[in-house]
Amino acid sequence: MERGEGIVRAICVSAERGIRKACAETAEIALGWGIAGDAHGGDWHRQVSLLSYRKIAEFNERGANVEFGDFGENLVVEGIEIEALPVGASLRIGEAVLEITQIGKRCHTRCAIFDRMGDCIMPREGAFARVLHGGAIAVGEGVRVLPPADPRLRAAVVTVSDKGSRGERIDESGPLACELLTAEGYLVVEERIVPDERPEIAEALIDLCDRRRARLVVTTGGTGFSRRDVTPEATLDVAERAAPGIAEAIRAHSMGITPRAMLGRGVSAIRGGALIVNLPGSPKAVGESLRFVLPHLGHGLAVLSGEASECAAIGPDDPDR
Repeated sequence: MERGEGIVRAICVSAERGIRKACAETAEIALGWGIAGDAHGGDWHRQVSLLSYRKIAEFNERGANVEFGDFGENLVVEGIEIEALPVGASLRIGEAVLEITQIGKRCHTRCAIFDRMGDCIMPREGAFARVLHGGAIAVGEGVRVLPPADPRLRAAVVTVSDKGSRGERIDESGPLACELLTAEGYLVVEERIVPDERPEIAEALIDLCDRRRARLVVTTGGTGFSRRDVTPEATLDVAERAAPGIAEAIRAHSMGITPRAMLGRGVSAIRGGALIVNLPGSPKAVGESLRFVLPHLGHGLAVLSGEASECAAIGPDDPDR
């Protein structure tokens, strides 16, 4: 078996959520849904769930005694380390093509496996995918890793707003941030709205950085002096390293537009391979801030990923010279 190739060891489907999936010899992967007849399909980024056969085997060596489908996985693949694939990679199974959209997940309740073993591999080893092309699949069929469906840098936008999260206010800042990111060449993989609650903001950032693997996460709102403005604190809760220059540059630029920019408390920080940048809440401030910093973030993200060095050469015509 060549590198990047594997086989389907199991296909698992359930008509209801929250129950063990039953094994099937064949299945139809449906565009816009997932595995036909599976309750976890739908119009979202987690249409198909996958696990590596090796990870299940190792777990059973510890006495877990689990069977295919016990984790709620749709596909068990042997020969490919599913959990090690980059988000954005694609898998071809027959005529069907899946794009990996998330690695791991947050379990809100403990399952029977965790209660028995004190551990469960799905939250950290499971992968999720959306369907790029449908088709019939069967147990024993070959699986091949393809180049990413879209090689652009992945970005995500989080709007922090109590009223927005309740549907009492139309969010204009988040869509504007998405528009500017897309225009700069980023692939916006998710846009979400959360209330001004520190734990919920932090969990959204963890999810987007760790599981959705966004390289740049932009937040809007929650950076002022109000007691409910806790976006900077939530960002620092999940940060591994500070990147203060970006937030400082945004404030310095904005001071040339309005002196009230000095009241902004936004921060910028690094979590793993992701950069998090807080922006103010108003569409005007979002536009001014993003248009200023976006042209300069690409090099920082390249350094963060190891694709470039800190001391990149600057040519005579480079505007940053």
